[in-house]
Amino acid sequence: MTDDPNNHSSISAHHHIAIFHPKHKVLRIIIWSLLLLVLVLVIVLILHLVLAPKAPPHIAPGITITSVTAKNGNIGVYLDAIGTVTPVYTSSITSQVTGQIITVHYTEGQLVKKGDPLIDIDPRPYRATLLQAQGALERDESLLAQAQMDLERYQAAWARNAIAKQTLDDQEKLVLQDDGVVKNDQGTVEYDQVQLDFCHITAPIAGRVGLRLVDPGNLVQSTGTVTLAVITQLDPITVIFTIPEDSLGPVEAQLSKKLKLTVDAYDHTGQTKIASGELLTLDNQIDTTTGTVKARALFNNKNNGLFPNQFVNTRLLVNTLQGVTLVPSSVVQQNGQASFVYVIQSNIAHMLTVKPGVTEGDVTQVDGINPGDVLANSSFDKLEDKVKVVITKVPVSAKTSGSKVS
Repeated sequence: MTDDPNNHSSISAHHHIAIFHPKHKVLRIIIWSLLLLVLVLVIVLILHLVLAPKAPPHIAPGITITSVTAKNGNIGVYLDAIGTVTPVYTSSITSQVTGQIITVHYTEGQLVKKGDPLIDIDPRPYRATLLQAQGALERDESLLAQAQMDLERYQAAWARNAIAKQTLDDQEKLVLQDDGVVKNDQGTVEYDQVQLDFCHITAPIAGRVGLRLVDPGNLVQSTGTVTLAVITQLDPITVIFTIPEDSLGPVEAQLSKKLKLTVDAYDHTGQTKIASGELLTLDNQIDTTTGTVKARALFNNKNNGLFPNQFVNTRLLVNTLQGVTLVPSSVVQQNGQASFVYVIQSNIAHMLTVKPGVTEGDVTQVDGINPGDVLANSSFDKLEDKVKVVITKVPVSAKTSGSKVS
């Protein structure tokens, strides 16, 4: 048999087709089936994502705050200063006569009234001197009376031309001399009576007596070198404080209108008010070394809350601002030199710049907001402009605050 290349090729081709064509077809079917399955799965997944109900988005909670409302009201304009409690009267009592103290009537720290007995000095020497003066006065008054009777006789005799004119004139001068002696005696009696009265020392003013400075048996001198007692008036009492010269104009303007300016006295911490009084007067000149002028305020001190020489903090009410916007001082925040507050609108915090004015206690007058505005009053470390907030009446310190909204 001869080899035919063409015939051999034909046989190889037919043999190849007979062997490999069915396998390719099965593989192709499998591949298309897999592709179709994947396509179906993708379509099902897409439909699931599109048609499945959407979960609500996560909303960050708002910042929990407490709030206050700006109000319309009045607030006082004050001048603060340090003052010294000064009695209206302070009396240091000394002896006007020389003698031995026989009685001390007062006790240390006693409240005395004007005229109450304090100290008695031995009056016997002065009583004896007074008695001598009174005797001399009585003698000379009798001599004067006798001279006056003689004068009347001489006048009647002169009317009858019974005596010379010189005799009448001499008698008239004698009466004048005796009258002068009597007046001198009267002065001596009054002086001795005063000296005797000085032996009984009484309180010249009402007030508190200090510590006892002398004892019975002590010898005192009329030169007044030894203080026997010190009395300070406690009610009413005054406080002296200073006003800056720049503030003198408004104060003078109020005083010129005859207005009574209130002065409050606080303790050294400035927290507890001791008493309220009114401005009494201003000094007549400015202290050039300090640029201030002294002022004196008068206080009723029936409860002895103010003590002489005590240092106090004073607040002088100069003026009262009417119909201004008032907020708690705690809502006003600082950012460098600027002041701002957070105004709450629709549960959103808006940062607004304000201009603080007068502060009285924990209330501040501000410009830049209106009465009725709701303001944040806590959680300032978390607040920012245009963040969501939740207002609560529970103090934030006792309740967990929300986080910032991103």
